Amino acid sequence: TALAGVSIDVQRGEFLTLFGRNGAGKTTFLKIASTLVRATYGKLRIEGIDIREDPEHARRQIGFLSHNTYLYRDLSPVENLQFFGRLYDVPDAENRIHTLLERVGLRRRASDPVRSFSRGLHQRVGIARVMLHDPSLILLDEPYTGLDANAVETLNAMLEEAVAAGKTVVLTTHDLELGLRAATRAAIIDRGKIVF
Repeated sequence: TALAGVSIDVQRGEFLTLFGRNGAGKTTFLKIASTLVRATYGKLRIEGIDIREDPEHARRQIGFLSHNTYLYRDLSPVENLQFFGRLYDVPDAENRIHTLLERVGLRRRASDPVRSFSRGLHQRVGIARVMLHDPSLILLDEPYTGLDANAVETLNAMLEEAVAAGKTVVLTTHDLELGLRAATRAAIIDRGKIVF
Protein backbone atom coordinates (compact mmCIF):
# COMPACT_ATOMS: atom_id res chain seq x y z
CA THR A 1 0.00 0.00 0.00
CA ALA A 2 1.54 3.28 -1.13
CA LEU A 3 -1.17 5.53 0.38
CA ALA A 4 -3.52 4.61 3.19
CA GLY A 5 -6.36 6.88 4.20
CA VAL A 6 -4.89 10.16 2.99
CA SER A 7 -7.56 12.82 3.36
CA ILE A 8 -6.75 16.44 2.67
CA ASP A 9 -8.51 19.54 1.32
CA VAL A 10 -6.42 22.06 -0.55
CA GLN A 11 -8.17 25.34 -1.27
CA ARG A 12 -7.83 27.41 -4.42
CA GLY A 13 -4.87 29.77 -4.11
CA GLU A 14 -3.16 27.66 -1.46
CA PHE A 15 0.49 26.58 -1.65
CA LEU A 16 0.89 23.19 0.04
CA THR A 17 4.30 21.58 0.50
CA LEU A 18 4.43 17.84 1.18
CA PHE A 19 7.46 16.55 3.04
CA GLY A 20 8.43 12.96 3.66
CA ARG A 21 11.27 10.53 3.27
CA ASN A 22 11.77 8.44 0.14
CA GLY A 23 9.00 5.89 -0.23
CA ALA A 24 6.59 7.79 2.03
CA GLY A 25 3.93 8.16 -0.71
CA LYS A 26 4.51 11.73 -1.93
CA THR A 27 5.09 10.88 -5.59
CA THR A 28 2.22 8.39 -5.63
CA PHE A 29 -0.08 11.07 -4.25
CA LEU A 30 0.94 13.49 -7.01
CA LYS A 31 0.62 10.84 -9.72
CA ILE A 32 -2.93 10.09 -8.58
CA ALA A 33 -3.74 13.81 -8.36
CA SER A 34 -2.40 14.31 -11.89
CA THR A 35 -4.52 11.37 -13.20
CA LEU A 36 -1.42 9.40 -14.27
CA VAL A 37 -2.17 6.61 -11.75
CA ARG A 38 -5.62 5.39 -10.77
CA ALA A 39 -6.28 4.95 -7.05
CA THR A 40 -7.61 1.58 -5.91
CA TYR A 41 -10.31 3.34 -3.92
CA GLY A 42 -11.21 6.76 -2.62
CA LYS A 43 -12.19 10.04 -4.25
CA LEU A 44 -10.25 12.97 -5.58
CA ARG A 45 -11.78 16.15 -6.94
CA ILE A 46 -9.98 18.91 -8.77
CA GLU A 47 -11.94 22.13 -9.25
CA GLY A 48 -14.99 20.05 -8.26
CA ILE A 49 -14.31 17.52 -11.03
CA ASP A 50 -14.14 13.86 -9.96
CA ILE A 51 -10.99 12.56 -11.65
CA ARG A 52 -12.49 9.07 -12.11
CA GLU A 53 -15.64 10.36 -13.79
CA ASP A 54 -14.03 12.97 -16.04
CA PRO A 55 -10.23 12.59 -16.11
CA GLU A 56 -9.78 14.51 -19.38
CA HIS A 57 -11.60 17.57 -18.04
CA ALA A 58 -9.62 17.37 -14.80
CA ARG A 59 -6.33 17.02 -16.74
CA ARG A 60 -6.91 20.35 -18.47
CA GLN A 61 -6.75 22.04 -15.05
CA ILE A 62 -3.43 20.40 -14.09
CA GLY A 63 0.22 21.18 -14.72
CA PHE A 64 2.46 18.35 -13.48
CA LEU A 65 6.25 18.23 -13.21
CA SER A 66 7.80 15.00 -12.00
CA HIS A 67 11.19 13.33 -12.22
CA ASN A 68 10.21 12.57 -15.81
CA THR A 69 9.86 15.92 -17.59
CA TYR A 70 7.69 14.35 -20.35
CA LEU A 71 9.77 16.00 -23.06
CA TYR A 72 10.67 14.53 -26.43
CA ARG A 73 14.45 14.35 -26.46
CA ASP A 74 14.86 14.78 -30.23
CA LEU A 75 12.76 17.95 -30.27
CA SER A 76 13.89 21.42 -29.24
CA PRO A 77 12.24 23.29 -26.36
CA VAL A 78 10.18 25.29 -28.89
CA GLU A 79 9.02 22.14 -30.68
CA ASN A 80 8.17 20.41 -27.41
CA LEU A 81 6.13 23.38 -26.24
CA GLN A 82 4.41 23.72 -29.63
CA PHE A 83 3.34 20.08 -29.33
CA PHE A 84 1.94 20.57 -25.82
CA GLY A 85 0.38 23.88 -26.88
CA ARG A 86 -1.62 22.02 -29.54
CA LEU A 87 -2.66 19.34 -27.04
CA TYR A 88 -4.08 22.00 -24.72
CA ASP A 89 -5.37 24.39 -27.41
CA VAL A 90 -3.28 27.21 -25.93
CA PRO A 91 -4.38 30.54 -27.41
CA ASP A 92 -1.55 32.62 -28.89
CA ALA A 93 0.78 29.71 -28.20
CA GLU A 94 3.83 31.11 -30.02
CA ASN A 95 3.94 34.25 -27.87
CA ARG A 96 3.35 32.24 -24.71
CA ILE A 97 6.12 29.77 -25.63
CA HIS A 98 8.69 32.49 -26.27
CA THR A 99 7.71 34.37 -23.12
CA LEU A 100 8.09 31.22 -20.99
CA LEU A 101 11.41 30.21 -22.56
CA GLU A 102 12.73 33.71 -21.91
CA ARG A 103 11.46 33.46 -18.34
CA VAL A 104 13.21 30.16 -17.64
CA GLY A 105 16.44 31.39 -19.25
CA LEU A 106 16.37 29.26 -22.40
CA ARG A 107 15.92 31.83 -25.16
CA ARG A 108 19.37 31.08 -26.62
CA ARG A 109 18.90 27.31 -26.43
CA ALA A 110 15.30 27.33 -27.73
CA SER A 111 16.21 25.53 -30.98
CA ASP A 112 18.72 23.01 -29.57
CA PRO A 113 17.58 19.39 -29.19
CA VAL A 114 16.60 18.61 -25.61
CA ARG A 115 18.84 15.50 -25.65
CA SER A 116 21.86 17.84 -25.44
CA PHE A 117 20.59 19.42 -22.19
CA SER A 118 21.73 18.81 -18.61
CA ARG A 119 19.25 17.66 -15.96
CA GLY A 120 18.81 21.26 -14.81
CA LEU A 121 17.99 22.50 -18.33
CA HIS A 122 15.50 19.64 -18.73
CA GLN A 123 13.84 20.88 -15.54
CA ARG A 124 13.68 24.42 -16.93
CA VAL A 125 11.90 23.25 -20.09
CA GLY A 126 9.66 21.09 -17.90
CA ILE A 127 8.70 24.13 -15.84
CA ALA A 128 7.79 26.01 -19.03
CA ARG A 129 5.70 22.99 -20.15
CA VAL A 130 3.85 22.91 -16.82
CA MET A 131 2.95 26.61 -17.02
CA LEU A 132 2.16 26.68 -20.75
CA HIS A 133 -1.61 26.06 -20.60
CA ASP A 134 -2.10 28.24 -17.49
CA PRO A 135 -3.33 25.44 -15.20
CA SER A 136 -5.32 26.14 -12.06
CA LEU A 137 -3.50 23.33 -10.19
CA ILE A 138 0.29 23.04 -10.34
CA LEU A 139 1.78 19.77 -9.05
CA LEU A 140 5.55 19.64 -8.63
CA ASP A 141 7.51 16.57 -7.52
CA GLU A 142 10.98 17.57 -6.28
CA PRO A 143 11.16 20.47 -8.78
CA TYR A 144 14.46 21.86 -7.45
CA THR A 145 16.44 18.79 -8.54
CA GLY A 146 19.29 19.90 -10.79
CA LEU A 147 18.40 23.59 -10.74
CA ASP A 148 21.07 26.21 -10.12
CA ALA A 149 20.45 29.17 -7.79
CA ASN A 150 19.13 31.43 -10.59
CA ALA A 151 16.68 28.78 -11.79
CA VAL A 152 15.49 28.17 -8.20
CA GLU A 153 14.76 31.90 -7.84
CA THR A 154 12.94 31.95 -11.19
CA LEU A 155 10.81 28.94 -10.23
CA ASN A 156 10.00 30.43 -6.82
CA ALA A 157 8.98 33.74 -8.42
CA MET A 158 6.76 31.92 -10.96
CA LEU A 159 5.08 29.91 -8.20
CA GLU A 160 4.51 33.00 -6.05
CA GLU A 161 2.94 34.77 -9.05
CA ALA A 162 0.75 31.73 -9.73
CA VAL A 163 -0.54 31.66 -6.15
CA ALA A 164 -1.13 35.44 -6.22
CA ALA A 165 -3.22 34.85 -9.37
CA GLY A 166 -5.37 32.30 -7.49
CA LYS A 167 -3.66 29.12 -8.70
CA THR A 168 -3.10 26.20 -6.34
CA VAL A 169 0.37 24.69 -5.89
CA VAL A 170 1.21 21.32 -4.36
CA LEU A 171 4.94 20.68 -4.15
CA THR A 172 7.03 17.86 -2.71
CA THR A 173 10.60 18.37 -1.57
CA HIS A 174 13.17 17.17 0.92
CA ASP A 175 14.49 20.71 1.34
CA LEU A 176 12.76 22.28 4.35
CA GLU A 177 13.98 25.81 3.65
CA LEU A 178 12.89 25.84 -0.01
CA GLY A 179 9.68 23.97 0.75
CA LEU A 180 8.55 26.37 3.45
CA ARG A 181 9.67 29.54 1.68
CA ALA A 182 6.36 30.26 -0.05
CA ALA A 183 4.09 27.58 1.38
CA THR A 184 0.87 28.61 3.06
CA ARG A 185 0.60 25.13 4.56
CA ALA A 186 2.80 22.06 4.93
CA ALA A 187 2.10 18.38 5.55
CA ILE A 188 4.30 15.41 6.31
CA ILE A 189 3.58 12.01 4.75
CA ASP A 190 5.00 8.88 6.33
CA ARG A 191 4.19 5.31 5.28
CA GLY A 192 1.30 6.47 3.15
CA LYS A 193 -0.41 8.55 5.81
CA ILE A 194 -0.43 12.24 6.61
CA VAL A 195 1.12 12.36 10.07
CA PHE A 196 1.36 16.13 10.48
